[in-house]
Amino acid sequence: MEEKILLFIPMYNCEKQITRVLDKLNKESARFISQIIIVNNRSTDNGEQVVIDYLNNNEVNVKVSLLRNDYNYGLGGSHKVAFDYATTNEFDYVIVLHGDDQANIEDLVTILKNKEYKNYDCMLGARFSIKSKLIGYSKFRIFGNMVFNMVFSTLLCKKITDLGAGLNIYSTKMLESKFYFKFKDNLTFNCYMLLAAKAYKQNIKFFPISWREEDQVSNVKMFSQAINTLKLVLKYFFQRKKYLQSEHRDKIYEEYTHQLVYEN
Repeated sequence: MEEKILLFIPMYNCEKQITRVLDKLNKESARFISQIIIVNNRSTDNGEQVVIDYLNNNEVNVKVSLLRNDYNYGLGGSHKVAFDYATTNEFDYVIVLHGDDQANIEDLVTILKNKEYKNYDCMLGARFSIKSKLIGYSKFRIFGNMVFNMVFSTLLCKKITDLGAGLNIYSTKMLESKFYFKFKDNLTFNCYMLLAAKAYKQNIKFFPISWREEDQVSNVKMFSQAINTLKLVLKYFFQRKKYLQSEHRDKIYEEYTHQLVYEN
């Protein structure tokens, strides 16, 4: 029996890019996907209406559900919404593809075809692998990312080629325990996931992706992000699994709730 795969597209203020993301879901990539959820994290732009108009005027051969978070949970919080959706609705795998059109779903097609993802708990897109392609990415940011990749590689005793890009695939079996529930809801969420992979002996693999920066608006504040990531690494180094199991969120939610806005 074919696997049931959910495609999760987090969306926050990317009305200019979201239709380009949907356009790239051609017949080849879409045939591996059982359902798409676009999770709007309380965007302040016209993204929701752009998605509705697109779905009304374009043929999409996959069920698409547009969800709106009840609060702005952050990118990590949107992941929690999607992970819960995937496990509750008995999907086998969940793909994460950011809605800002920096990553490309086509980079995952070969892996979906040969079913390599079945050999791992998760496969993570990497911007800084040898075969990756970076378009419009500054040398300064590349250098900064490479430094932190080295730090994490040393700590985890595994070559880390990205701390968190916009294209990943996870097995829902790995997510059922909700080990991630108390992780921070901000952009460091993926860093926590990497540390958890080491602590819980999850089997992960990186794969090269193409990544571009054109008209996207970055939500990363580079200096504060670097400081927070460094603090995270140091605390994990001394406390390990105990640290991961503690509460990290700035605002506590009992549940990450959402509303269904539209469905094709």
